[in-house]
Amino acid sequence: MDWLTAYKIPVGAWANIVFDWMKHNLSALFDAIAYTLEHLIGGILWLLQAPPSLVIVAVFVAATWGLQKSWKICLGVAVGLLFIINQGYWKETTESLTLILASCVVCMGLGVPIGIAAAHRPRLYSAMSPVLDLMQTLPTFVYLIPAIVFFGTGLVPGLIATVIFVLPAPIRLTHLGVASTPTALVEAATAFGATPSQKLWKVELPWALPQIMAGLNQTIMLSLSMVVISSMVGAKGLGNPVLRALANVDPAKGFESGFVIVVVAIVLDRMLRREVK
Repeated sequence: MDWLTAYKIPVGAWANIVFDWMKHNLSALFDAIAYTLEHLIGGILWLLQAPPSLVIVAVFVAATWGLQKSWKICLGVAVGLLFIINQGYWKETTESLTLILASCVVCMGLGVPIGIAAAHRPRLYSAMSPVLDLMQTLPTFVYLIPAIVFFGTGLVPGLIATVIFVLPAPIRLTHLGVASTPTALVEAATAFGATPSQKLWKVELPWALPQIMAGLNQTIMLSLSMVVISSMVGAKGLGNPVLRALANVDPAKGFESGFVIVVVAIVLDRMLRREVK
């Protein structure tokens, strides 16, 4: 088998050539992306940290009532957020929520239009599928390397790595929802003289809304799963105390911060979950 390993295909060298070319020729594009994302992150972080923490809790509870119309879920959200404040992790939680919300803005802003286009063009989706599989299966630590090369350290490379990992979910679920629109509905809209844009907005998107909302839910949960990994490139948030607990072999701190991450996941899931009736 020596003959098979004697001539190694230089995959790593090729990747390095591509990264070097992108770094030297697309630096203006990366600077523009970093500038935009920094302002998006800064704006969200200000909205979450400028008001008193109890005001933000009240806003989350009000949003939960608007989405769920259930006092039990509202009570659970309030108790979860008050528990986070009690444990002293509110600042880290707002930093992680900033990463999650920014990821939702970027992923849904890109994923929904791409999913719609893929649903209308089966060949496009067939060509995209291997790329989406690669984005979801490639180890997330690998995303951090080019993110650091192009964007340095901080929340921006953490957001970039998160978006690459999360983006396939809203694309696939939007594609599923739009593509599964009953043919009879589309034909009826066509028979009544609906234009393609009218069919999209009044037939396909309303039908696909449950799948799109599921894509939003998955975007949030997957973004939350990247909190600890993103902290390895300087992103602030709940990942930092977890890493410190790991470095110091501190099980109490690790369980405490890990449990807070679980509480955040439960709160966000209950806020956005749509029960099938």
